[in-house]
Amino acid sequence: MEDSWRDDAPGSGEPDDGPRPRRLLRRLAITVLVLAVPVGGLVWLFQDDLFHPFGDPRACEGSDAPLSGAFGAGGAPLPGDASDVHYYTQNGHTELSFVSSRIPGFLHTAGFVPDDASPFDESYGDDHFALGEDDTELPRGLCGTGVRGPVLTYGSAAASIMVERSPFTTDRFRAPARVIVTYNTP
Repeated sequence: MEDSWRDDAPGSGEPDDGPRPRRLLRRLAITVLVLAVPVGGLVWLFQDDLFHPFGDPRACEGSDAPLSGAFGAGGAPLPGDASDVHYYTQNGHTELSFVSSRIPGFLHTAGFVPDDASPFDESYGDDHFALGEDDTELPRGLCGTGVRGPVLTYGSAAASIMVERSPFTTDRFRAPARVIVTYNTP
């Protein structure tokens, strides 16, 4: 009964105002800590999926500039059916990868092959790139899937391109074909 003279003692006749502010703050801090640990773990676990450069899921880690609408290969846009698009930009240099079934039209639009020429004409495309059937190639820094051999390569003063060729015939591309375009940004 020594404490019965204190105002906050039970039975003192005054209404109980609930927990003290210190207890409330302590409980709040513990609750925040308990919730922060699993949330932080989930963010760490899925950080590659949550944080892309420029908020663009197509950008590969380490890219220092976003992809423009028309890229360096003759200012051509990506084909309308382009999928699995990935790019890596570093110091004005861009590596771009995509899959499309509209490769002949893209090669004409981008200026790698004249409109009246076949993309399989040896004077425009080179099939001597050292990449055997089903071997893959992915430039350093570029994420995603590499091109599978055999490939045809095309080049201009502003850009170069590798396109997957059919392993069964020399006058067709894979359907659809993966493309890797390399160019310097102006």
